[in-house]
Amino acid sequence: MHRRQFLQGLSAAGVLCSLGLAGCALPAGRHHYLIGGGRRDGGRYVAQALNMDGSLRYELPLPARGHGIATHPSRPLAVCHARRPGSYLALFHHQQGNLLQVREADPERHYYGHGVFSTDGKLLYTTEGVRSTSEGIIGVYALHHEQLTKVHEFSGIGLGPHEICRLPDGNLVIGVGGVHTLGRKPLNLDTMHPSLCYLHATSGHIMEQRSLVDKHLSIRHLAVTSDGEVFTGQQYRGNPDAFPPLIVRHHRGQALQPLGGSPLDWARFNHYIASIAVTDDYIAATSPPGNCYGLWQRHSGELIRIAPLPDASGAAAKQGEIWLGSGQGGICQLDQQGRERRFYSPWQWDNHWSLID
Repeated sequence: MHRRQFLQGLSAAGVLCSLGLAGCALPAGRHHYLIGGGRRDGGRYVAQALNMDGSLRYELPLPARGHGIATHPSRPLAVCHARRPGSYLALFHHQQGNLLQVREADPERHYYGHGVFSTDGKLLYTTEGVRSTSEGIIGVYALHHEQLTKVHEFSGIGLGPHEICRLPDGNLVIGVGGVHTLGRKPLNLDTMHPSLCYLHATSGHIMEQRSLVDKHLSIRHLAVTSDGEVFTGQQYRGNPDAFPPLIVRHHRGQALQPLGGSPLDWARFNHYIASIAVTDDYIAATSPPGNCYGLWQRHSGELIRIAPLPDASGAAAKQGEIWLGSGQGGICQLDQQGRERRFYSPWQWDNHWSLID
């Protein structure tokens, strides 16, 4: 089985325990829980929530594998986006675990796995593509009576957009992968043109668009800070023996700047960054094919360490702490000093999750 696919979480418990990575439960917290995609026996896919005592809060069946989670800014609502090239959006109540809507993709469209709500929560923006060309589309959906209805599309951003985030001013930033695919097979690696695209949330006007010198660095995953700094995680689609930096940082109007690390350091991530989480002091990023996570000092960008984490996947930051997940059930908590604690749950996670408080 490919390392980026889900692994058998229950059978991995003994392995994690033998490595000293397991614990009895997560730290207690009455109102905190994690939500994300997961897998069950028999090839079933779910959206799931895990209480911070390690117990399963609920699971919701999904029609296919889930990917990114968008949470509403003020209401207990979330949307699980299908993994690319995806065919559905699943809207649910993330406290109670009630499924409210499964919306199928429009004809000749597919979802790329991510979305974000507007500041006021009235709109959901999703990354989509034209099936035949991979032309990037930002779908705009109105939320009304706990149902999503498509009201508009933005275009012209490039091929294969992936993660989309909201900026502090309410506008949008998108990691545009630049790859035309048939299913998941890339078709244009010699001519791909990835970019980091800033989009006006009301008009869809491109406010700024930046590209890396190496066009084989497909910009995919993002994290945005409260002051508007953007961190991007890349998938390298070039020479398999080359190991360029896979994370860059950006302030609008400035150049893209890579984080620290030697080529041998970046080789540990096996050409792929899945999720990024940022606090005032640290940057953490996961790599499923690298079976590891990296931790950098926020302001200097210097690499602190690379640590093993089998099938490393989700990353979330809350109140100065960072939470990292594993497709094998491992959960890693980094405190405000970057110190690590590890726990085990028998629930398998996909690449992304959200920490609800």
